[in-house]
Amino acid sequence: MPLNPQSSLTRLFNAPIRSGVLIWIGARPERRSSMRPVDETILDPHDGLGGDHYSRDSGIRQVTLIQAESLAAIASHLGLETLAPECLRRNLVTRGINLLALKDRKFRIGDAVLEMTGECHPCSRLEETLGVGGYNATRGFGGITAKVLARGRIYVGESVVRIDD
Repeated sequence: MPLNPQSSLTRLFNAPIRSGVLIWIGARPERRSSMRPVDETILDPHDGLGGDHYSRDSGIRQVTLIQAESLAAIASHLGLETLAPECLRRNLVTRGINLLALKDRKFRIGDAVLEMTGECHPCSRLEETLGVGGYNATRGFGGITAKVLARGRIYVGESVVRIDD
């Protein structure tokens, strides 16, 4: 059920948010392969994230994003100092923007335009990757999924900006 457009909660959801920055890009060339960090790639509505096997033609889960702040929280839950982005198999790592504030919104990274399609919940494979407790350490911190609406090249260091209507 949509929110009342006149409600104070709707006004809060629509309030400005701080832009973030893209700090890491990763792709998996094939299923179960290791993430391969890259400094730049193409996001395309038909091919998703360049070089990633999981990107699907016009799928709702073409790209996955996670906040660096969430990586720190997950590391803390596991008793670790740090956690490498490759461990969670997300494509893009951001800093300084609350990705959940992109719900039902379009956003821009460089020239590419994306739309958040949902939360990226942890999978059972995290127990395998992170060890016992990996799944529960990630609950609530898994990031988001997105589809690509407009093609563009993205680079590490690009701004991540919500597009307000």
